[in-house]
Amino acid sequence: MSKRDYYEVLGVAKGASADEIKKAYRRLAVQLHPDKEGGSEDKFKELNEAYQILSNPDKRQRYDQFGHAGVGSSAASDGGGFGGFGGQGQRVNFDFGDLGLGDIFESFFGTGFGSRDRAGTRRGRDLEEEVTLTFEEAIFGTDKELYMSVDEACSHCHGTTVEPGHSMKECSTCSGSGQVTQVHNTILGQIRQAQVCPTCKGRGQIPEKVCTICKGAGVEREHKDVNIKIPPGIDDGATIRLREYGDAVANGSRGDLFVHIKVKPHKKFTREGDLVLSEETISMVDATLGTELKVDTVEGPKTLKVPSGTQPGTDFRLKGLGVPHIRGGGRGDQIVSIKVEIPKKLSKKQQEALRGFENGGHKLWR
Repeated sequence: MSKRDYYEVLGVAKGASADEIKKAYRRLAVQLHPDKEGGSEDKFKELNEAYQILSNPDKRQRYDQFGHAGVGSSAASDGGGFGGFGGQGQRVNFDFGDLGLGDIFESFFGTGFGSRDRAGTRRGRDLEEEVTLTFEEAIFGTDKELYMSVDEACSHCHGTTVEPGHSMKECSTCSGSGQVTQVHNTILGQIRQAQVCPTCKGRGQIPEKVCTICKGAGVEREHKDVNIKIPPGIDDGATIRLREYGDAVANGSRGDLFVHIKVKPHKKFTREGDLVLSEETISMVDATLGTELKVDTVEGPKTLKVPSGTQPGTDFRLKGLGVPHIRGGGRGDQIVSIKVEIPKKLSKKQQEALRGFENGGHKLWR
């Protein structure tokens, strides 16, 4: 489904002033707010998106010139529609079931060593790591190696906590129920409360003999290398979730690994959604007469034709040289903004040539 024109969303003319755009936004924001009767969450989001573009002079100029393609797609940068919010508050943009590129879907997760999931199974601790990428690595994707310390199942008892050759027996504290009842005296009388048995940790059983290697922990600390595949188009601040690459826990499931992405700034390029933005400076003569430029792109130098009469701040669009779309394929564009260099000092002859040009002469300053 194609997006509506942003001016239409705000109900203003294309030549509307900044003040008219602001007034229209404020009026519609009150009408469409989801908390208001008759409001709409979808239309409110659409309104905010339109205002974000049209209230920014640079984005508005690009939108007027190229339409929606000139302001990019936020889906490439913020994982739009991919992630949920985890138990630790981080945004999960990519949820991988393994170390390959798995399906990306909304996820919710538990936290904490020895915690329990919704089925009541004990669960290992989630781990967090940070990976720093160059601008190009974020655009094209890469593989990164992590050197980590993790809890692995004990190699001697295989995570059972029981010394090999022995078995489990019923917990005498809870009589195998996994729970104990505590009585609390209050002003309203006695209150009985069921709690997890502190002896067997809710299992109802304890080892006949505790493992002599892990001392009943069921895990050992180990160092391991983890190779992570970074998908093309990932952005600064994104989080990748690798299921069951966190700490192991005795008689339970492993935690997850959350990899937070940090992207180094680039000297030449900046990013806006699926757009790559850059600037090129030309002389006043080249702006007047036109020229061809060798423009840096993430794919290497490309030729850009600058027509005669190009004004400072003019934007040019290089199609398909932006950020890859993580969902749906394809790529955004590169927007090249032209800056015109005005000479600070001119010789007398050059000044006369410019005046002659201004007065209708045919001499140009060079």
